Amino acid sequence: MKILLFGASGMVGGGVLRVCLNDPNVDSVLSVGGVTFKMKHQKLHELVVPDLFDLNHVQSEMAGFDACFYSIGVSSVGMSEETYRQLTFDLTIRIAGMVGELNPNVVFFYVSGVGSDASGKSRWMWARVRGETENRLIGMTFPAYIFRPGYIQPWKGVVSKTKSTRIMYKVLGPIFPVLKLLFPNQVTTVERIGLAMIRVVKTGHPKHLLKVREINALAGAS
Repeated sequence: MKILLFGASGMVGGGVLRVCLNDPNVDSVLSVGGVTFKMKHQKLHELVVPDLFDLNHVQSEMAGFDACFYSIGVSSVGMSEETYRQLTFDLTIRIAGMVGELNPNVVFFYVSGVGSDASGKSRWMWARVRGETENRLIGMTFPAYIFRPGYIQPWKGVVSKTKSTRIMYKVLGPIFPVLKLLFPNQVTTVERIGLAMIRVVKTGHPKHLLKVREINALAGAS
């Protein structure tokens, strides 16, 4: 399968990229983003673009893919609702629409997060915006799967770009085996997220909103 990947410079996307490169079911990965990697791999191709809101000039390079793994996300801390919505809802739906037009049979994956509110009633701005993004994706013309992980153990050597998140992982990382035993349906890993995505591309899934329990089960079946 051929994978189109957005967000590979982040913690989740970076881990999913490594899973894809190691998986024999994946023939190639095109990473689209604003930065280049030091990583070199025969399966990996990069498309560096300065502005993800303007991909019209590279559309021809984004065609011919079986799946799109989208893990771009920003923290809402200190951000206005207008700006957060632009970077979360507007950007995601714009890219998803373009990917769908270029790849009519694409399967689209969106990494959201626990607490996202699809009802639009949450007191938290970020939860409402995330939930609206999920709803719009599920209503598009192609199959879209929403992943709502809880605590995610990162791939070794891959770190979050958000300072508060890095601190959290520094504190909780050493006790991850304990967390996994105590809260098996609330914690997962970036490897499991990647494996679950690949599994769904191959077999599909009756649910379009997948939480930790489903993600971990799919990863174990891969």
